[in-house]
Amino acid sequence: MRFEEPVLLYGAGKEALSTRAFLKARQPDLKVFVTVDSGVADIAETEQISADDLPDALAARRFGYIVKSPGVSRYKPIFAQAAAAGITVTSNLNLWGAAFRHGRTVIAITGTKGKSTTATLTHLMLTRSGIDAGLAGNVGLAPLDIADRHALIVFELSSYQTADMNFLPDIAAITNLYPEHVDWHGSVERYYADKLHLVDRDGQFAVALGEKARSNALVAKAVRDHRRLLRDLTRDEARAIDQAAAHSRLRGAHNVDNAKLAAQITLAAGGTLDGILEGIAAFRPLSHRLEEHTFGGMVVVNDSISTTPEATKAALAAYPGRAIALIAGGHERQQDYAELAELLSGHGVTTLATLPVTGERLAAAARRAAPEIEIIECSDLEGAMRALAHRHHRFNTVILSPGAPSYNQFKNFEERGARFVALGRDLFGT
Repeated sequence: MRFEEPVLLYGAGKEALSTRAFLKARQPDLKVFVTVDSGVADIAETEQISADDLPDALAARRFGYIVKSPGVSRYKPIFAQAAAAGITVTSNLNLWGAAFRHGRTVIAITGTKGKSTTATLTHLMLTRSGIDAGLAGNVGLAPLDIADRHALIVFELSSYQTADMNFLPDIAAITNLYPEHVDWHGSVERYYADKLHLVDRDGQFAVALGEKARSNALVAKAVRDHRRLLRDLTRDEARAIDQAAAHSRLRGAHNVDNAKLAAQITLAAGGTLDGILEGIAAFRPLSHRLEEHTFGGMVVVNDSISTTPEATKAALAAYPGRAIALIAGGHERQQDYAELAELLSGHGVTTLATLPVTGERLAAAARRAAPEIEIIECSDLEGAMRALAHRHHRFNTVILSPGAPSYNQFKNFEERGARFVALGRDLFGT
């Protein structure tokens, strides 16, 4: 593939850097521009065009292609203007498809929650089965960075990436489907459609569904032909996975479901049961996903990646029999916390510390559903942790599982999780 006109990178994160390196290797003299919505784009050998100047640059056709980073919503008006002007809008993933898809086996995994764990497990199971497999997407390398290094690629894909993915996988998998990322997609309905675009297409590819996805009517409709579905695990296979998971670092029933989905995919791709069991044993929890620490006898669980109520429910279910202090709340995405509030008491929550903005709604719902729980409405994470430190006799486990994004108080969930762990060490470790 060759670009005949200059290229604009919209966004300056990991994928933009990957795309720039790809273009440099392929066409060293190609003119490359970059636009970011805020700040300065630190990408070598590019010329920055401000977001305010982008419409004029587009009208003057200073570039013929836009490579959009995943975090930039495809529904920005500028992209409709670009399409009307005949300027191609693409992505790092789609460039990989054009350059490297041919001759490789592609497994693409998405879902509202569990996709990173499932993709990581699938990769481990395949490699332990002796298959030359690589891992890319939101975990592992950017698509263009993995290039043609492996015969089989496992892609973990967000709705931002599946929305305009223009090539077909050999196996597509969906873990589950809940409301999420409404600010990027514009509506829950559009989020569902963009997420399900992975499977809601013509073509010959197999589909694997997680336990929660199987009972979802929207997923069932998107699958179209249910002859696409991979075979279920046998009773013996499922039992072996249950036993392996019980002796592994996988926590919670939802992660056992993720392991079974990964096993289905692995068997379909030529893996072995022995490889599957070895992959489960080798699994290490991903950062900020039920990441467990112990400070001064207090179990401190960093589940900062939790951005939906469903993820918070799964985190609580992973710690049966514990007395729990839950910290929840964050950036507003119009999610419903009523069901979560009703489950708190039954999952051992004795104390609830809430954070702005969604914490206000969760606190109100919890007061109605579980008046026996002590509720502390806090202005920030540090205030929540200090308040809990004064009440440490009420619980033996502190879980940060916000059920909401971090953007109103932190740059990202990683920063939020790291701050939580540091506060836990300082406040409970003495």
